[in-house]
Amino acid sequence: MRIGSYEVSVVSDGSYRLDGGSMFGIVPKLLWQRQHPADADNRIEIALNCLLVHGMGRNVLIDTGMGDGWSEKELAIYGLKRPDGGLIENLERTGLRREDISDVILTHLHFDHAGGALQFDEGGAPPRPRFPNATYWLQQANLRWAESPSERDRASYRVERWEALFDDEDRLRLLEGNTELWPGVSVQVVNGHTPGQQLVLIGPSDGPRLCYCADLIPMASHVHLPYIMSFDLNPLITLKEKRDLLVRAVTDDWTLIFEHDPQIVAAKVEATLGRFRLAEEVSL
Repeated sequence: MRIGSYEVSVVSDGSYRLDGGSMFGIVPKLLWQRQHPADADNRIEIALNCLLVHGMGRNVLIDTGMGDGWSEKELAIYGLKRPDGGLIENLERTGLRREDISDVILTHLHFDHAGGALQFDEGGAPPRPRFPNATYWLQQANLRWAESPSERDRASYRVERWEALFDDEDRLRLLEGNTELWPGVSVQVVNGHTPGQQLVLIGPSDGPRLCYCADLIPMASHVHLPYIMSFDLNPLITLKEKRDLLVRAVTDDWTLIFEHDPQIVAAKVEATLGRFRLAEEVSL
């Protein structure tokens, strides 16, 4: 899909599984299981939809999936599957190698978003940046939280998945607040899910844009305002942030990209009687 000066495409790192109840919080299973059937362990499929943005002399990757280097126990817990290959294989299908990536925007440091930031080789060699020529962009607030998370969300932050990015002081660029990185590419900070999460907006500010929703609206089902993950540290803040974003999406004709939806990757939304719903699915 082309928007403004950029070509945008989804690059998959496969999918994994999480508890369905955790993904939808207070919403009863009777409702969410219609779109997201659970397995015998009550887990549902969670896509790892990373985004490639090409243009203006840059190859920008947004989030990096789960990556490699997981133990057999962890693979069993999360049911990680890559029938069509992982992020690197799917990136190569676009004609790019990992060395061609100029920038990596990390929405936040949870393991399913930043897990592929480093390369883990067999044999116990120290991990190294998976995209060796890339600058990594992250919010300072999220790094501060990731370095000292709460007991509630500690399992989502795996320091070994990103610590080696600090080996080169010029590799990791820390941002403070909403920022335009390049013409037509900016980040918007939201804090309900975790402090310092950044969404990515692509396209001219005076026209229709793409919004990579990360974990603010991880699946198309989460367009419904009460559908909020139990992983969110501040769900009432999430509620306000979702409403504000959806109002903007309707008013300005944005396309939302859902990082974790295995069926609907992108869609436009509409508002009816104060409720938001999908208007049409969009192909990237």
